[in-house]
Amino acid sequence: MAKKNTYSYQAKPDEKIAKASGHSLKISPKHSVEICRTIRNMYLEDAKAFLEDVIAKKTVVPFKRHNKKVGHRGDLQGWPSGRYPVKAAKAILKVLENAEANAENADLDVENLKLVHASANRGVIIRGWTPRAFGRASPSNTPTTHIQIVLGEA
Repeated sequence: MAKKNTYSYQAKPDEKIAKASGHSLKISPKHSVEICRTIRNMYLEDAKAFLEDVIAKKTVVPFKRHNKKVGHRGDLQGWPSGRYPVKAAKAILKVLENAEANAENADLDVENLKLVHASANRGVIIRGWTPRAFGRASPSNTPTTHIQIVLGEA
């Protein structure tokens, strides 16, 4: 029996929500966690504009946890270090657009949607090997990420 896709967000019985998820996306889990932290509780249009600006490298994503050797950005307010995680932003934008389409299909007010839940978790690690000298090999692994987006009417 296959496991049912479960969300870590539990909706109230009278709450109108739309959900979307991406499983085993080949993006960085660290970048995804920082993006999801930033867009959580934003309105849908603001989140989409933010992600498009990150893709165009106009807006910085603040890195609050995984920031050991991350450079400081002058245009960032309230937090010194940040990056432009373009690949992860593109993947999260796709999941966000899927959630918006699910909200339209569920007859929700698209103009008044808010991200009530956005989370990123580590997925399976795709194992790989790089050949080295003298018949040895070094691991070359690809991390994957699971994304969950829940939209609700504000």
